Amino acid sequence: MTQPPGQSSAESSCIPACKSPAMAATMEEEELECVDELEGVLHLSPEVQQAIEQVFPSQDPLDRADFNAVEYINTLFPTEQSLANIDEVVNKIRLKIRRLDDDIRTVVRGQTNVGQDGRQALEEAQKAIQQLFAKIKDIKDKAEKSEQMVKEITRDIKQLDHAKRHLTTSITTLNHLHMLAGGVDSLEAMTRRRQYGEVANLMQGVVNVLEHFHKYMGIPQIRQLSERVRAAQTELGQQILADFEEAFPSQGSKRPAGPSNVLRDACLVANVLDPKIKQEIIKKFTKQHLSEYLVLFQENQDVAWLDKIDRRYAWIKRQLVDYEEKYGRMFPQEWCMSERITVEFCHVTRHELAKIMRTRAKEIEVKLLLFAIQRTTNFEGLLAKRFSGSTLADGIVKKPEAAPPSTNPFLEDETGVECDSEKEGDLEKPKKPKAPDNPFHGIISKCFEPHLYVYIESQDRNLSELIDRFMADFKAQGPPKPNTDEGGAVLPSCADLFVYYKKCMVQCSQLSTGEPMIALTTIFQKYLREYALKILSGNLPKTTSSSGGLTISSLLKEKEGSEVAKFTVEELCLICSILSTAEYCLATTQQLEEKLKEKVDASLVERINLMSEMDTFSTVISNSIQLLVQDLDAACDPALTAMSKMPWQNVEHVGDQSPYVTSIILHIKQNVPIIRDNLASTRKYFTQFCIKFVNSFIPKFINHLFKCKPISMVGAEQLLLDTHSLKTVLLDLPSIGSQVIRKAPASYTKIVVKGMTRAEMILKMANDINNIGAQFWQTP
Repeated sequence: MTQPPGQSSAESSCIPACKSPAMAATMEEEELECVDELEGVLHLSPEVQQAIEQVFPSQDPLDRADFNAVEYINTLFPTEQSLANIDEVVNKIRLKIRRLDDDIRTVVRGQTNVGQDGRQALEEAQKAIQQLFAKIKDIKDKAEKSEQMVKEITRDIKQLDHAKRHLTTSITTLNHLHMLAGGVDSLEAMTRRRQYGEVANLMQGVVNVLEHFHKYMGIPQIRQLSERVRAAQTELGQQILADFEEAFPSQGSKRPAGPSNVLRDACLVANVLDPKIKQEIIKKFTKQHLSEYLVLFQENQDVAWLDKIDRRYAWIKRQLVDYEEKYGRMFPQEWCMSERITVEFCHVTRHELAKIMRTRAKEIEVKLLLFAIQRTTNFEGLLAKRFSGSTLADGIVKKPEAAPPSTNPFLEDETGVECDSEKEGDLEKPKKPKAPDNPFHGIISKCFEPHLYVYIESQDRNLSELIDRFMADFKAQGPPKPNTDEGGAVLPSCADLFVYYKKCMVQCSQLSTGEPMIALTTIFQKYLREYALKILSGNLPKTTSSSGGLTISSLLKEKEGSEVAKFTVEELCLICSILSTAEYCLATTQQLEEKLKEKVDASLVERINLMSEMDTFSTVISNSIQLLVQDLDAACDPALTAMSKMPWQNVEHVGDQSPYVTSIILHIKQNVPIIRDNLASTRKYFTQFCIKFVNSFIPKFINHLFKCKPISMVGAEQLLLDTHSLKTVLLDLPSIGSQVIRKAPASYTKIVVKGMTRAEMILKMANDINNIGAQFWQTP
């Protein structure tokens, strides 16, 4: 419906044509006031409105939150003709209002009865709880009465049960007592008849039965039976020892032809007697079995000396075979009599060898000592294969000191065989798995340890001769040939020295891992220093005959014209070779220290320290690099001197690089490729050489720049050009003359750029000063 101009939509839709204007205005005011009041009262938040819509979904426009009365009226009366049924619409709305009022009234009245219903329900619940408590109390009372009744009923049953248990225990105890009394009687009778086979089983049973009567020892009869058992055990022990003494007398060598059944059964009885009986039997048998050995190998006998030590071990092997044939079945297998005889033989042999070596110490030579040690260690290894070593921990013999590992990760060969065929790099072999310890290691060979000084002194003499031979070979063969393929050649004497060290350490670790290893380490240190001083430092080229050390007193010895004495190509290669050898010795000495610490006893590890020797090799490396730097630096000195003497104020034009630059570049191209190729295997030291050279050359070049005065503007530009050429050459120094272009290390490049940039800045400043001076004099 269209709204006329000047008239509101409410007026156009709500005022019927049949009403007067005054009445229409009154109705309109009332409706507007009603609408405003409802909007003010029923204004709800969006959340509440959304919740209402979810609970009471409705499509009625009157239920919408954004209800618009004007739009709703326009919907009901879209045209003026539709106003004819306005009374019907009003009646419907009033009817709807009355229904809503009835519903609201019903709901409100229903809510007024809720509180009263709740109170009534609470009272009913309280009454129910009281009734429940009464029932629970009644049940509890009945349960207590039932429990009391059960106790009354079962009292007699419990008494019967206890009586039955005590009766059973009494019967069992009486049976045990009967068995004990009968067993003791039988035991005493069998002992008198030496029926050891039956006694062994009976004794164990009697002892087990007697254990049940420990708590009854206060009863005189029980105590008397216990004393009879102990008396029988004592008598059995003495009787068995007497039988063994008769069969195996301490004096003489009389032995039964074969194992005795009586003695075999006696050993079974000894197993259940006091362990001291068993130990005494073993002691008597082993002593009697080795009595012949003590006679044959007395100290005054010729076969007792070290050169015939094999006969001792051959004798015990024969005795073990004889024992197995004659007496193997007489002793129980768990006694390990073969191993016990062997262990006792080892202790006796160690004692006898120690005594005879103390007496004849002056006759011990290193070859004889090593022969005896090798045969002894081989025998100990044979024992480890034959026996388990279980008897070494019992109370009869003492367990020898823990043996060192039978393999050494530092060494490829642990047997002490010749290692002369091994080449350098053997010290860097991968580690081998550690073999299990030999429980018999040192059980005899321990006696040789006090005499190992003979071996150490021998190694001292051998190493001294080896160093002398190295020096003689170097003089005879001359310096190593130049090597441009694999870098500077390591002196072959270096590998020979460490191969010999390896052999010595293998032998000494097999002999002892105690103080002798420390003494051998001292010998190693001594000849590492001698090798560094005599073979390496002593063969570094010298520029003057009076130079006895590594310093160079005059590298600028003048020859004809302006030529300077320089190292030859052979001398440069020799310096590089000595440097590579020192680097190899440094790395291998560090590995040697680690492996010595693995070999030596844990308590002596802190005493092994080869840092001083490693520092010596580091000094050789540093001096070798310094010689190379000084040689190249000295070769460039005449060119720098020529630069400082040039008349730079007379230079008229800037040309190519100056002759002194060409001379410096020529010396660099001659020396650096040789040094680089011979230090290819030790690249880091070639980098150190480059860094030390530029650190020496650049400051010297700048000092000579200050001597170049006066300088004209053109002269300064020429010097600037020369400086740029030198900078380019120095940046390319590590790879100059090489077919393989390799980027210089960043640390080296930084030094060159910083130093030569300073030189360029000095020349630019000089040029600027000349420009300012020229402008000053041209100013009128």
